[in-house]
Amino acid sequence: MAVSSAVGGSGGRGPTTGPWRNWAGNVTARPTRSVAPASTEELAAAIRTAASDGLTVKAAGTGHSFTPVAATDGLLIRPERMTGVRTVDREAGTVTVAAGTPLKHLNATLASHGLSLTNMGDIMEQTVSGAAATGTHGTGRDSASVAAQITALELVTADGSVLTCSADENPEVFTAARLGLGALGVISELTFAVEPEFLLTAREEPMPFGEVADRFDELVAENEHFEFYWFPHTGSCNTKRNNRSQGPAAPPGKVSGWIEDELLSNGVFQLACTVGRAVPAAIPGIAKISSRALSARTYTDIPYKVFTSPRRVRFLEMEYALPRTAAVAALGELKALVERSDFKVSFPVEVRTAPADDLPLSTASGRDTVYVAVHMFRGTPHQAYFAAAERIMTAHGGRPHWGKLHTRDAAYLADAYPRFGEFTALRDRLDPERRFANPYLRRVLGD
Repeated sequence: MAVSSAVGGSGGRGPTTGPWRNWAGNVTARPTRSVAPASTEELAAAIRTAASDGLTVKAAGTGHSFTPVAATDGLLIRPERMTGVRTVDREAGTVTVAAGTPLKHLNATLASHGLSLTNMGDIMEQTVSGAAATGTHGTGRDSASVAAQITALELVTADGSVLTCSADENPEVFTAARLGLGALGVISELTFAVEPEFLLTAREEPMPFGEVADRFDELVAENEHFEFYWFPHTGSCNTKRNNRSQGPAAPPGKVSGWIEDELLSNGVFQLACTVGRAVPAAIPGIAKISSRALSARTYTDIPYKVFTSPRRVRFLEMEYALPRTAAVAALGELKALVERSDFKVSFPVEVRTAPADDLPLSTASGRDTVYVAVHMFRGTPHQAYFAAAERIMTAHGGRPHWGKLHTRDAAYLADAYPRFGEFTALRDRLDPERRFANPYLRRVLGD
């Protein structure tokens, strides 16, 4: 589940100041000033001015990262005026979009053209550039992350130069900047591969933890998109299988859809988490009742209405990408950890998959991957649970999601990513003065 809060400032054209906070509320930044450019030219001018004033520069999206990857005390680039779809090329199967465009607006525009992304994450509040830069992903047997679907991009570098990048033009920059953590420059526009809109049939079904573990490889192999949630303190999971369908469309009914996606998944869940925060001892009992309330459902709709769901309950999250072969062992260890500990965990553990890709800093770079995400309701102690889960994940060669909480540093990550040095060498060339650095990037990439 990767990560809406208002960005600090007045939203006007000129420089403003004011604090910026992320969606979860655990990161606050106080930039010297912030601007909202409306074009690549205005963006480049703002970066040149910041350089002359000796300020670092970061671009913020909608704040759905749990890490301070976008935080700065220098110049904050706000996204709200660099939005909109610029071109749709049906023949080439591409769409070019301004970097600050929210995924929900991209999805709606594509649908109006009868087009779709091949895969996406489970929320769509993020900006397209923020989602790509931090490695936002969904689940898929054959189709990969948001960044892996990019075919070209425009990047403003530390000296205000504008690079157009693709497999044919500045290919080494393109390879790295699709998932660049904002360390190489500020992306002003992105081109995505798209395809004619299709239908997905979603089958949601409760399943015992033991059965999911025993059948995990089978369920991944037999479905285009498989994921499941395990409810800590129980032996229950909820599975979801999404596969392409010839139709006809059969979306959830308005009433039943509202009950499932809004009342239960947000309203009742918010209440249960609030009770659990006040009375932690009640959490295991609530979890057992919640897991028994699960029921199966099947529906068919266009992709973004199947892949994504509203997420209104605020939380903190840590997610690790493991080699696919480590999935069952790591999950068994995590379940045993919760059973033997005093942790009271009200949020389910989310498990998804991705195929290997060729992006240097992708969490799926070079290996078929399983993602294991742990969450805690905002305002409840999370550090001990996350630290214990992280020890399990790192023992299996895990790579932390760049936008979610973790304690790893450049020394660990250089071993975890075979092409880490390739990325940092490009960073040295494009941003030798570290115009785009901040404390988080210094920790994870080195200085």
